[in-house]
Amino acid sequence: MSSFLQRKLNDPGAGRKPDITESGSASEMHAVEVQHAEPHTGIPPKKITPPKIAHLRKLLRSRVLKTPDEADQWSRAEPDKEALITERLKAIVEKLAQEKLEFRLSQAEFVDLREAIINDVLGFGAIEPLVEDGSVSEIMVNGPEVIFEEYKGKMVESELIFDDEDHVLWTANRIVRRIGRQLNRENPMTDARLPDGSRVHVVTAPSALCGTTISIRKFPTKRLTMDDLVKFGSLSKDVADFLEACVVSRLNVVVSGGTGSGKTTLLNVLSGFIPEDERILTIEDAAELQLHQRHVVRLETAPPIVGGDGRKGSLTIRDLVRGSLRMRPDRIVVGECRGGEALDMLQAMNTGHDGSLTTIHSNNPRDCIARLETLVLMAGMDLPIGVVRRQIVSAVDIIVQLSRIKDGSRKITQITEIQGMEGESVTLQDLFIYRLPGQTGSQPSAVGGGKLESTGFRPKFIDRLEESGFRLSSRIFGAGQNRFDKPM
Repeated sequence: MSSFLQRKLNDPGAGRKPDITESGSASEMHAVEVQHAEPHTGIPPKKITPPKIAHLRKLLRSRVLKTPDEADQWSRAEPDKEALITERLKAIVEKLAQEKLEFRLSQAEFVDLREAIINDVLGFGAIEPLVEDGSVSEIMVNGPEVIFEEYKGKMVESELIFDDEDHVLWTANRIVRRIGRQLNRENPMTDARLPDGSRVHVVTAPSALCGTTISIRKFPTKRLTMDDLVKFGSLSKDVADFLEACVVSRLNVVVSGGTGSGKTTLLNVLSGFIPEDERILTIEDAAELQLHQRHVVRLETAPPIVGGDGRKGSLTIRDLVRGSLRMRPDRIVVGECRGGEALDMLQAMNTGHDGSLTTIHSNNPRDCIARLETLVLMAGMDLPIGVVRRQIVSAVDIIVQLSRIKDGSRKITQITEIQGMEGESVTLQDLFIYRLPGQTGSQPSAVGGGKLESTGFRPKFIDRLEESGFRLSSRIFGAGQNRFDKPM
């Protein structure tokens, strides 16, 4: 810091009192030191905040707030709040500049400092540009110096970095505090969401060995529709019509897929087909679903009360699913089954709450069944596996499998009907499979260039669709042409 200040002393303009009311574009005036990457490493040159600005940002960002949480509900989209923070910062800097040399700033330096502090107290620190960039779908902070972004399905390392670990923690705490959660030694891992609904997961010390880790799954600025998914090539118009018929006809649907495969996006789209006259309850860890219907009740899990026994005040997904059955729902939409709530969800599907939807992490429909079995057993009930499987077969009608394929795009790769039991085994039948032209075999393709094709089998529940007024064309199911030899 001393060498930096010495260079400022040698600057003839360093001693002038700046006109810090002058406006300026931060994008034009903001000075950053670029740390050049070693050749052939694939690491981009990093934009490093000048040491003086980084030091003053850390020192002053808490001083422009009356309380630590004053600005938690404020945002960069509020010009009056930005003006308020600017005025407070101006007053603090003018007062301190009379006492210490390090607070004497040029106009350009003040603009840099103002932008940095406003990003910290109204935005999301170093990653504010990524949060605002609609083309970035995921942001991954692996400590202060390594930030990755997903752009058009591809993961790339960002040129942005945080100043230090304290800077990452400041941003993480601003994110989690606004929804009443804490990040500390007692709670080193937590889920949260951004104001636009984007999902956030944070892990800090002692578990995060490289520094506080922030993972953000961004929420689309525009609510996607089934037409959008058809346009993106995730499925065909015929399959979209089929899925709409399944939802309206009150089939129970499980959306299966790996991390980042688009499960929540598809669940949101499918939920949009639920008729307006039905009461819908959504249950999530961090609320992401955006249903346009009028009669929607949104429920979200709650952490334990701080300083309590670790249980008081807590509401889990399972608590909410069981409680929802007393709220007269027509449909229950669970953002993700990941524990014992799977048993409660299956029981709800089997006891008059048909037409319910949920998602599960699994790689294919057969794995989805196995995963459901495991989750049901996590409920602590000593149920024979045969009983569990019969519960699944009785409750779930179809599994929609999503995958992120090698070109970075997300596709529906299988739509599979649960047909029943053969002995102790669950019988599955693929209705649609994502395949390349001329591809043989019954496994979906893992590369782009294919399409979701019918297997030629009509679902056993076709009568239910017709009873609901859907008479789908026979060409949707391949007009009876069996392209595959046998059920799974």
